[in-house]
Amino acid sequence: MNDLQYKDVRVLITGGLGFIGSNLARALLDLGAKVSIVDALIPNLGGNWFNVESIRDKLETVVGDVRDLALMQDLVANKDVIFSLAAQVDHIASMADPIFDLDMSGKGALTVLEACRRKKRGARVVFPGSRLQFGRPRRLPVDEDHPMDPMNIYAVHRLLGEKYHQVYHNAFGISTCVLRLSNPFGPRQQMRHSQYGILNWFVRLALENREITVYGDGSQQRDYFYIQDAVDAFLRAGSMEAADGQVFNVGAGAPITMAEAARTIVDVVGSGKVTHIPWPEDRSRQETGGYITDISKIEKALGWRPKVNFKDGVRQTAEYYRTHREHYW
Repeated sequence: MNDLQYKDVRVLITGGLGFIGSNLARALLDLGAKVSIVDALIPNLGGNWFNVESIRDKLETVVGDVRDLALMQDLVANKDVIFSLAAQVDHIASMADPIFDLDMSGKGALTVLEACRRKKRGARVVFPGSRLQFGRPRRLPVDEDHPMDPMNIYAVHRLLGEKYHQVYHNAFGISTCVLRLSNPFGPRQQMRHSQYGILNWFVRLALENREITVYGDGSQQRDYFYIQDAVDAFLRAGSMEAADGQVFNVGAGAPITMAEAARTIVDVVGSGKVTHIPWPEDRSRQETGGYITDISKIEKALGWRPKVNFKDGVRQTAEYYRTHREHYW
């Protein structure tokens, strides 16, 4: 496979009914891939049948758990590329139930890799890491060599998953790539609570003409990037030889403060208001401070750069949920 040639490529997406997985499935179908998805539809983890409603007849869909080794061996056996996305993705919930987080994010990722070792060593496996692996940045922007000091269980298990992929690449010759994502946002993310994506939650509050609360003065920086750009990074990681065995930081590379993000959302949506409140003690202990992604490595290796600016991404996100809110609220 060279560049983004996916025609007739057999792809498996774990967590395929979720935010990133369902958007990725759509892009892959447009490129001519043969797409299968597996999702356990565990409550509150983001899986949503509506995410694939309009493309369901074009997919092979399996309701199943990535922790099931026998199932995963069957599913990976004839695949060329696996996007290993199934996980628990709420860093707050990871602190409340760390054993479940380990089971989903650690055992789940390991089971996919072991299935590939046993049944399909020639597949490319792409795994999403997180900017939270770094903890509080010691320097900005954050490059791939920045020290890692996770501050919550979710970040520890993202780092664990990354290390699994490096070991399976080095020890067993499996082609892997890890994308350490900053803060993706956009359509098809769950919107019932705020833990999975604060920016999308701000969009919901604005659409409902409610108050958006920003902690402190809102000067903490974040690196939000639109789901379309995240999908493009995954497509490149899954198909380009230069991604083999690599780890890349992925984000906008252009930070925005929380206060500015909230104000932009209110302005774009045309409703809602922004209010500042003191930091809750539990949140302040896990706050990593400002974050900016150094995207020079992935730009040089894979030719990837984000294309959708923040304001346009917010506009497209708001338009999607205005139309389909009954499937997400």
